[in-house]
Amino acid sequence: MTLTGSPSASSVDSARRAFLLTCVGTSLGLAAAVGGALPARAAERAHKRRIPRGGIGMHLYTMRDALPRDFAGTLEQLADIGYATVGVSGRHGYDAAGIRRLLDAVGLRAVLEHVAYPTLTGSGLPQALDDLHTLGAKWPVVPSLPGALHTPDGFREAARQFNLIGRASREAGLGPVLFHNHGTDHVVVDGTNLYDVLLTETDPELVGFELDVYWAVKGGADPATYFRRHAHRFPALHVKDMAADGGFADVGSGTLDFAAMFAHARVGGVRQWLVEHDSPTDPFATARNSYAYLAALRY
Repeated sequence: MTLTGSPSASSVDSARRAFLLTCVGTSLGLAAAVGGALPARAAERAHKRRIPRGGIGMHLYTMRDALPRDFAGTLEQLADIGYATVGVSGRHGYDAAGIRRLLDAVGLRAVLEHVAYPTLTGSGLPQALDDLHTLGAKWPVVPSLPGALHTPDGFREAARQFNLIGRASREAGLGPVLFHNHGTDHVVVDGTNLYDVLLTETDPELVGFELDVYWAVKGGADPATYFRRHAHRFPALHVKDMAADGGFADVGSGTLDFAAMFAHARVGGVRQWLVEHDSPTDPFATARNSYAYLAALRY
């Protein structure tokens, strides 16, 4: 006998099915909502990334006209702007110890020094590595290769030499040797991309790259693609902008999409963003403008 007001078995089953369908629908709706929000949140986080203040530096080639007149004062102005580090390129009458004293006095830190390829492949290598220790820097950098080596075989020989230099640098307690590129390093000769020879025929533990993003783009390469395909090989960058006519520009005032490049900088292993301008009209204005842009950049 069924008591008045008690639900029948069939009505209970119907209620259960309705309840389960409601739960499933709610769960699917929540999953869709969350799933749809995740890419947006990831994009939002991406645009909040910024260059660490300790990673914004000045490559001193930019200041080469000011340094002989007042090396100490030039460094002081860079520190006042906000720069944390420098790449050394030219001594201007000072030895490594003298430059270190001037850097220490204003709170700047050298992270690398450009040293000529013949010096690093010859008898000058031990002294060059000692000088890096004195400077407090980490990386010896080959600024360019002799023109005679701009063939596939020449770059293979350079790769062999870089491995030797890099091993000596590592054994001296420093980082890998880095190579700084120019546009002609990205050309294809007899079907071979010269820069790719260095990427593929060097030991990643011994050899890295100070990628000059202007010259890479000028040579037809894409910095972001390098970062993705060769992870952790690019500890330092030369951040240099390109004017509309293909010349040099203060960082942030030209045509290069730095946010798109730097979105992949982490996988590329970038730790130093060194400002450079090859022919600044006013190097201090360039220093101020470029720092302001990099400090404000979100990517």
